[in-house]
Amino acid sequence: MSKESGALPEFEKALAELETLVDKLESGDLPLDRSLEDFKRGVELTRQCQAVLDHARQSVEQLLDPEDESTASLITPDE
Repeated sequence: MSKESGALPEFEKALAELETLVDKLESGDLPLDRSLEDFKRGVELTRQCQAVLDHARQSVEQLLDPEDESTASLITPDE
């Protein structure tokens, strides 16, 4: 399995963890030190998710560019 095809499950896992952290932080039941740790982890997960989304956006833009002849090399069977 290539790195790109493994990105989506990692994205989904990171997004689910981020949603859980947000729920915990919004509850207001955590002590300050735990809230700070969870916030830091949330920032890391947000950056990770954003990087995957940025890569996906660039891939789509490249595929939709009719002037770019290299798009044919991006579409290969069995990926």
